[in-house]
Amino acid sequence: MKKQKNSASAAPESDETVAIARLLVIHGPNLNLLGTREPKHYGSTTLAEINMALANRAEAAGVNLECFQSNHEGALIERVHAAGQQGVRYMIINPAAYTHTSVALRDAVAGTGIPFIEVHLSNVHARESFRHHSYFSDLAIGVITGLGSEGYLLALEYLLSRVSAE
Repeated sequence: MKKQKNSASAAPESDETVAIARLLVIHGPNLNLLGTREPKHYGSTTLAEINMALANRAEAAGVNLECFQSNHEGALIERVHAAGQQGVRYMIINPAAYTHTSVALRDAVAGTGIPFIEVHLSNVHARESFRHHSYFSDLAIGVITGLGSEGYLLALEYLLSRVSAE
């Protein structure tokens, strides 16, 4: 975990350090196409715009936030494994199509024990029946679905409140 000197008070600088919370956002397959891919379901906001909004909010709150997207299941699994070794405190994860298919990604998330919020841009329960099942929801702190890109920011706000309460 990154450390920074505590400079919040006017007292002389000491050796006391404050841990900066590390958060990770995982975006699954095809989310790199946001903004152009089926805007009826996913909106017109791009992944870069979502990541920028999250980064700006995290910076304002003084937390370290990283966003990671891959179309490859193995890369997502490896990033989750690394998060477990890097002291990531919380995750926001949109597994995208892997929500409904990937026991392997679920096992990686479960194996790290990192608390997370599952986010979906579209309301998966108002879509095809195969989208109604998630391999992640029973592990998640909570699930946000159908609120578009705003869902990511709502998830971040909740996690920021948990970080500040620790």
